[in-house]
Formats: sequence, C-alpha cells, structure tokens
Amino acid sequence: MDLSDIFHAIRANRIRITSHAQKEAQADGLTLEQIYTSVIRGEMIKEYPDDRPYPSCLILGFTVAGQAVHSVWAYNSENRFAVLITVYRPDPNLWENFRERKK
Repeated sequence: MDLSDIFHAIRANRIRITSHAQKEAQADGLTLEQIYTSVIRGEMIKEYPDDRPYPSCLILGFTVAGQAVHSVWAYNSENRFAVLITVYRPDPNLWENFRERKK
C-alpha cells in the first residue's frame, strides 16, 4: 500500500468513513479536518496487507496543535477510494513514542 494513494483520495474527496470511525472520532473529539491533516502530516507505522476486503494500514499523524492521532485506512485500488476504518487519540501509557505498543 502506498500512502500517497490515500493522500490523493482524501484530496479528491474519494473517501468512505465507517460508522465505527465516526463514533470513535466523536468520542475523542476529532473533526474530519483534524483527521485529514494528521494523515497528510503522518507516517504509516503498520501495514495489514491481508485485511479484507482491502489491504489497510495504521497511520500516525499529528494535528496542527501537535496532538497525536492514529487512523486505520484501507484503500480500494479499483475505484481509488480510501476507507477510514477507525481513528483515535493514542494513549501515551500504551504506546512508545506513539509508534509501538508498550510491552
């Protein structure tokens, strides 16, 4: 999966947001603008190539205010749509540098 595909889909408004992602964003007080900004300013920290129906990845990004955001995106290469599966503010007690789960 290429992160630029997700960037282009966001910029072209070819996005689907799951109801789960909507609930999680609302619970963490994240706006779509904050989520999109975090992706554009983010990095892929984990890939899930075997996810179905499309491969997905975990992206770590930051809002303009510097707050960490994790989002899981899938990408449908046939119609070039990105799917926001879930999004949340990572708990610093559970994540090392927001990149790896603490053991």
